[in-house]
Amino acid sequence: MSKVILLNGSPKANGCTATALNEMVKVFSEEGIDTEIIQVGIKDIRGCIACEKCSELGKCVFDDLVNEVAAIFEKADGLVIGSPVFYASPNGTILSFLDRLFYSTSFSKHLKVGAAVVSARRGGNTASFDVLNKYFSISGMPIATSTYWNMVHGFSAEDVKKDLEGLQTMRNLARNMSFMIKAFADARAKYGEPAVEREAFTSFPDGK
Repeated sequence: MSKVILLNGSPKANGCTATALNEMVKVFSEEGIDTEIIQVGIKDIRGCIACEKCSELGKCVFDDLVNEVAAIFEKADGLVIGSPVFYASPNGTILSFLDRLFYSTSFSKHLKVGAAVVSARRGGNTASFDVLNKYFSISGMPIATSTYWNMVHGFSAEDVKKDLEGLQTMRNLARNMSFMIKAFADARAKYGEPAVEREAFTSFPDGK
């Protein structure tokens, strides 16, 4: 069975972001896709210190939730990153988590489907949405979209439940993501995966 993991970057396990993610989980269940919501926002996650130890150890030197999720992420077919908006940006905890998760893992993320979900009372959604999508676009992960930007509005979970268009967007996002995961599985079986070149690495060490 295909699996999608959903990261809740909010410090509130049952808040606005969770409400959006849970709306997606309902659809994934209907589509026969297994899910796991992982609460990140309440954890004590330090940022990357660029020590490069992960290249030696095969995992982050700080042995916390990042390494736990890495093992799940490697086997997953899709990743949803959910975050509240803090000062027109994702929560700092989820950003520290993602920096370390994506940098310290050497397994291929190619063709795993990614989706970003953001929640805000009023503004800053699109800026936060753009930040989260960068993790997918640099990793060869196709990005799932919906019938509007993947966002919900509200100051509380009860507010978000009144955001009917936002919840509709979440359901359509989950349907599109499910379709992509199934389509990629079929295409992989029929055609294999596209080749990935890694030889070139632009650094201009000679200063020219």
